[in-house]
Amino acid sequence: MTQPSELKWWQRGIIYQIYPRSFQDASGDGVGDLRGITSRLPYVASLGVEAVWLSPIFVSPMRDFGYDVADYCDIDPLFGTLADFDALVAEAHRLGLKVMLDYVPNHTSSDHAWFQEALSGKDSPKRDWYVWRDPAPDGGPPNNWKSHFGGPAWTLDEASGQYYLHQFLPGQPDLNWSNPEVQAAMLDALRFWLRRGVDGFRVDVMNLLAEDERFLDEPENPDWRPGMNEYAQTLHIYTNDQPATLDYVRMMRGVLDEFDDRMMVGEIYLTVERLLRYAGTPEAPLAHLPFNFHLILLPWDAREIRAFVDDYDVACRATHSWPNWVLGNHDKPRFKSRVGADQYRVAQTLLLTLRGTPTAYYGDEIGMHDVPIPPERMVDPAGLQEPDVPTASRDPERTPMQWDTGPNAGFAPAGVTPWLPIADDADRVNVQVEEGEPHSDLNYFRALTALRREHPALLGGEYRSLDTQHTDVFAFERTLEGERLVVLLNFGGETREVGDLAGGETLLSSLNDAPPAASPLRPNEARIVLGR
Repeated sequence: MTQPSELKWWQRGIIYQIYPRSFQDASGDGVGDLRGITSRLPYVASLGVEAVWLSPIFVSPMRDFGYDVADYCDIDPLFGTLADFDALVAEAHRLGLKVMLDYVPNHTSSDHAWFQEALSGKDSPKRDWYVWRDPAPDGGPPNNWKSHFGGPAWTLDEASGQYYLHQFLPGQPDLNWSNPEVQAAMLDALRFWLRRGVDGFRVDVMNLLAEDERFLDEPENPDWRPGMNEYAQTLHIYTNDQPATLDYVRMMRGVLDEFDDRMMVGEIYLTVERLLRYAGTPEAPLAHLPFNFHLILLPWDAREIRAFVDDYDVACRATHSWPNWVLGNHDKPRFKSRVGADQYRVAQTLLLTLRGTPTAYYGDEIGMHDVPIPPERMVDPAGLQEPDVPTASRDPERTPMQWDTGPNAGFAPAGVTPWLPIADDADRVNVQVEEGEPHSDLNYFRALTALRREHPALLGGEYRSLDTQHTDVFAFERTLEGERLVVLLNFGGETREVGDLAGGETLLSSLNDAPPAASPLRPNEARIVLGR
């Protein structure tokens, strides 16, 4: 157990992800911006979260909406200026919020000056800043490596006759992290923002920074089926989680440790055993929080989730890692759409009561869902490149934040067309309406964060799962110095007797009441009990 006073801010608090294009448009162009975010920071602070993480805001041609960086040390004019950013940081810190930025070290934009110089010829000083290979004997790509967005991970530079590597769009050439000059330049980009007061980073595709130097073909995936994306056709044993990657992460950690109380979260989709390697050891720490995405990936089943939570908790203890949890982000369907409206609060309760750091995605606190996007409004390159894969597009989970009942749900001024459509239920599901409803999803989220502040056991307490006679109930306790909170989650649609587990005072029920001690757990109910 750990006293909350002993926890770092990134251990005790909730991280709130903002997709800047979709949070608040202050300039009237239909796209969210920094001044818009700053104006809404008091709302964010009212949620009881600790930090805001901003998806990329750097100079970019926006082919992948900012994940194609053309200048790591400046703000794209679409979002504002460095002065706007400094004002955002100052306001966040005034409100007690930390600020995290998205750091994209695997690739730049093809518009970046570094790549433009690399294109000048094989003798360019920047040529080795990227990954180049000669064609295969037939003149085609050097090997069968695939892009995450479909098609080969190689594009031919006709002027030189060589191919360059891009694990995403052709407009996102991969950096060569084995080059010390690349390392120095990318680490200096971190320092630039740390000196401006940034408190941490979410590191994009952390596990893809190195490639096997033999450039061998990757094996076919025997489990691939039609309808799955093209990237899944092969097993990525030469491009994912290579040994040198940990060396590069160690360099990043060294930069963060030059400053006080900074941190990084790594975007990593791996098994728990491989994932936790990115946390390092107490003697040689790496990423403070290697992102645990398994709640997104697992079936919504009480038995499977309990088994995973138990195993992950044990693994974190064995490796001296701090746990973390997430149910959705800008790349994955909103969890309300995935688990269903009946289970929405069960999922929200799970996220905010497990041991470890939760990350919440903007709009999930008011119950936003995936928004169907007509083909003519689709803008996500992942969806545009693979139109026959229904789940490829990430537009549905990136739609504008729903603030009020006015035009464009308060996201953009009247008469402006937002960059993505507004949800059809925005007149009911929005901050303004839910602020005035005591039992709204927004106020349920706030009730959960209030419990985290009031009960130290939910922050630093031990975790232990509890047996019930029902396979659709997940029960666990959080304990700290004599305080015991029991969390009861009914994943099913039947009433379930849970006996003494519900024997204490009900602190919070997802059904908006306070059922008597030891009363049955109702269908789709989440209940937090002060245990006896």
